[in-house]
Amino acid sequence: MSELRLVEVVGVRVEMPSNQPIVLLKEVDGIRYLPIWVGAAEATAIAFAQQGLTPPRPLTHDLIKNIIDNLGTSVDSVQITHLADGVFYSKILMDKGIEVSARPSDSIALALRTGSPIYGTEDVFNSAGIEIPDQADDQVEAFREFLDQINPEDFLG
Repeated sequence: MSELRLVEVVGVRVEMPSNQPIVLLKEVDGIRYLPIWVGAAEATAIAFAQQGLTPPRPLTHDLIKNIIDNLGTSVDSVQITHLADGVFYSKILMDKGIEVSARPSDSIALALRTGSPIYGTEDVFNSAGIEIPDQADDQVEAFREFLDQINPEDFLG
């Protein structure tokens, strides 16, 4: 497997005009960003976790976290492992050597709830990463400029 890069979640935004939600990850020690288009429910779950919002009833990812906690296990990390035919793949690594295949959006939502680190492989960054130099002080503005320049079709083929 290729080298792992620690990433942070920059944010979630709806890309216009398609109304497609996107989550943007950034290398912690680099200038590359990784855009991942996600479903509306997952985008909401990621945004809630980032903002520290707790819904009145647990969302699916809150439920999964509660099950993991009650089973006495934990999430060690999440890895965005590869990209094939325009689709990102990830896995959740848990204690006791357990690995669970998952959609990146679900993995990210769970990692944010459990405080687990998120990694992207070098292969994923080489395939879909985009360099945005950190000259802009405001990451949100850089995110908006980035989104204005790309479309989901840019990552197909």
